[in-house]
Amino acid sequence: MVRIMPVDRLSDDEIREILTKYRKIALVGASPKPERDANDVMRYLLEHGYEVYPVNPRYDEVLGRKCYPSVLDIPDEVEIVDLFVRPEFTMDYVEQAVKKGAKVVWFQFNTYSREAFKKAKEAGLTAVAHRCIKQEHARLIG
Repeated sequence: MVRIMPVDRLSDDEIREILTKYRKIALVGASPKPERDANDVMRYLLEHGYEVYPVNPRYDEVLGRKCYPSVLDIPDEVEIVDLFVRPEFTMDYVEQAVKKGAKVVWFQFNTYSREAFKKAKEAGLTAVAHRCIKQEHARLIG
């Protein structure tokens, strides 16, 4: 049986390791609208040297990057799947992350689903929830 640890138990060192070790991020729920958090976070990650693949079936391009309809459509390796979708949609993307061979699923604020989080952990992925990847990077790495 897999023990599901609360995400708040991840130490700063563990979060720092995720953010330094993994550089290829599928940003699910990407938006070309500058007022959206997903746009701000994607811009920040790109500015800090991450390879970011926007995922949103509604758009062809976000911030000058080809936008993919799903994580599975990304032609390259994906290490982190960063979720900016409502909780009821996260399970589909966790399943895609597992199939794609991602290492981490990051549930941004207001995206957490207990079932999807549990599925990610049971599949051997690191799951982070109730934290913003941009805020954690700024706080721990700068």
